[in-house]
Amino acid sequence: MWTELGRQALDYMLDVQQRSWLYLDVMRQASDQYIEHTSEGSPPVLVFEHELIADGLDLPQPVNYGLLRICAPEHSPTDPTKRPFVVIDPRAGHGPGVAGSKVHSEVGLALEKGHACYFVTFAPYPEPKQSIADVLKAEKYFLEVVAQRHPPATCGKPFVVGNCQGGWALFMLASAAPELVGPIMLAGSPLSYWAGRTGAQNPMRYTGGMLGGSWLSSLASDLGQGVFDGAYLIDNFENLNPANTFWTKPYRLFSQIDTEAERYLEFDRWWSAPFYMTRQEMDWIVQNLFVGNRLSRAELPDPTTDGLINPRNIRSPIVVFASAGDNITPPAQALNWILDLYKDEEDLRLHEQVIVYNIHQSTGHLGIFVSATVANREHSTLFNVLDLIELLPPGLYEACIEDLHPDMPFVELVEGRHTIRFESRSFEDLRAFDDGREDEKAFEVVERVSQVNQHVYDLAVSPLVRQVSTAWSAQALRLLHPKRVSRYSWSSLNPVALAVMPLAAQAKAQRQPILGPNLFSDMEQWFSESMVRGWDTYRDIRDQSIEVAFQQIYGAPWLRALLGLDNSHMPSQYLLDRDVALQNELKALRKQVSYLQINQGDSAAALARILIYMAEKSSFVDERAFNLLKRLSQEQVQGCQLPSLDKLKATLREQWSVMQQYPEEAIAAIPKLVPSAQQRQLIWNAVAEIAELHDLNNASEAIQTRFATIACALGLCSAWQPTKKKATKRRRSVK
Repeated sequence: MWTELGRQALDYMLDVQQRSWLYLDVMRQASDQYIEHTSEGSPPVLVFEHELIADGLDLPQPVNYGLLRICAPEHSPTDPTKRPFVVIDPRAGHGPGVAGSKVHSEVGLALEKGHACYFVTFAPYPEPKQSIADVLKAEKYFLEVVAQRHPPATCGKPFVVGNCQGGWALFMLASAAPELVGPIMLAGSPLSYWAGRTGAQNPMRYTGGMLGGSWLSSLASDLGQGVFDGAYLIDNFENLNPANTFWTKPYRLFSQIDTEAERYLEFDRWWSAPFYMTRQEMDWIVQNLFVGNRLSRAELPDPTTDGLINPRNIRSPIVVFASAGDNITPPAQALNWILDLYKDEEDLRLHEQVIVYNIHQSTGHLGIFVSATVANREHSTLFNVLDLIELLPPGLYEACIEDLHPDMPFVELVEGRHTIRFESRSFEDLRAFDDGREDEKAFEVVERVSQVNQHVYDLAVSPLVRQVSTAWSAQALRLLHPKRVSRYSWSSLNPVALAVMPLAAQAKAQRQPILGPNLFSDMEQWFSESMVRGWDTYRDIRDQSIEVAFQQIYGAPWLRALLGLDNSHMPSQYLLDRDVALQNELKALRKQVSYLQINQGDSAAALARILIYMAEKSSFVDERAFNLLKRLSQEQVQGCQLPSLDKLKATLREQWSVMQQYPEEAIAAIPKLVPSAQQRQLIWNAVAEIAELHDLNNASEAIQTRFATIACALGLCSAWQPTKKKATKRRRSVK
């Protein structure tokens, strides 16, 4: 026994010694990589070849942004008939490129599927006096460049993805220039900044209040001579989960040094190179978004016009991708803007808006747009059905993604390894992601306190700080940040770190990892788990203490009264009712136009009406039905052909309005739209095949009745007899 224990001890000591040398050398490599990366200007960490096609420095108001064209690999050329993809990475302390830092990524998927792909990049340092308005104008110009290279009439409008902070930038861009974007995806993007669950589940939203508002970011910018150091933002991310920052992440590298080093260095190249913002940019973000929450209330000025940025101007479908495991942008922060902008589902439909959301159950914030697993499942599946999303009737949907299984019917109609369906959802489903919005009253107090403190700082403190701050002191402050000190102190510039290289090389050459059971390895693992529990306990106590302090301070009635705020909390959507009379007039005008369009149209209008009519009583829209329709639209039967998907998209909104106002009259008018009996038969056959996918014979009586109504409208009343017996043959042969 003792001999075996002694052998295990010797094996463990040798293993730990070798891992230690290898770990120290990897940390030296990470520091050298940081120094080399920053000396090169911190280029995007993209793994794909790319070229700059539009430079923000050339604009009338120069910015440090640019538009990259991702070069398609030779084995996967782009298809000029497919819509281009545009990816906007977050500028929240880190540099650009993480959405294309792996082959299996958003950028990689776009290229794999044959789409031309563009990437909005940015340089480490902003231009002097650069503002968010300047950036918005630059991004609008970039989309105009994409439109010139890919005319929408040829391939459709671009699909634009905004990751994290890139999401709110895209949200503003789509609101200010809705004509330039096709479907948009907001991946892990915070848009409703006060939202979240109590119980210390979403502690980051309390940060602004506990710091007294926005003045501290202004101070940091003034100390940097008008430049805000993104390293402070990275600190905020890391402090959110101290167990991962101070133990799990370094210990994972130490314990798996033989396999983890390459992955660690790849990620660290992006994570550890902070970027910068101007004071104007940082003040705008903190005051208007994180503290002010003004985006979803349409209170932000539109720099491209004289009006306000109103997200209800967005005309293209909006896809929201969030995760229940994300405590930086929890689902409530990603979705509550819908409750702010629209009174109910009917209001959403009246604005003819399509909103689709998908909630991952476990991945963290970075996993939403960095994880290869998430890219290959959620992103890939959603990218496959963009045309279907554009055909969805206005409303709120949840995208439900499932793995394929052998007994799934019509599996040949599924693209990829997963199937997707869009289930109708209500505003109550959105409210379930939050535990009520009464706690947002306290953030109104935070906003007012922030305004007071900011005013005092700007008048009394900022002039003094700017007077004593110099270029030398600003650079010294940046270099003395712990993140940079740790890099320079343990790099090849340090002779001690350099001396580790031969020891690490020897350890790698003579590596003897522990392969079998080992008591000391088990004790190490137990110690690691204890450390994680200890850090998690500290985090929980800290977050709960912050939440209690926040609620006690900003929830106090006396402070609210002192600041001139009443006790009522006005829901944000009422702030958007300034144009009620105009909306009512628009509804009346739309009803008149719809009445005139009842007897107007062609086979595309007729098919659109039928699909809308059936979808209203169906609980979901299936990918397989769309793929079947796409296949049938390419076939010709006796010289007749179904309308193309492009024609369906072009008429869908118009026909949806007609169906909402005059559903019975619109269905009854179908024979006038399709006078050809052969064309009506072709439409009926297609609808019958699509219906078979949904097992219509076992559907509700209401759906069967609607199907019979369609048959009669097409002059084929005898072609359908509602029955509860399961169908056993293909409906396409019915006549």
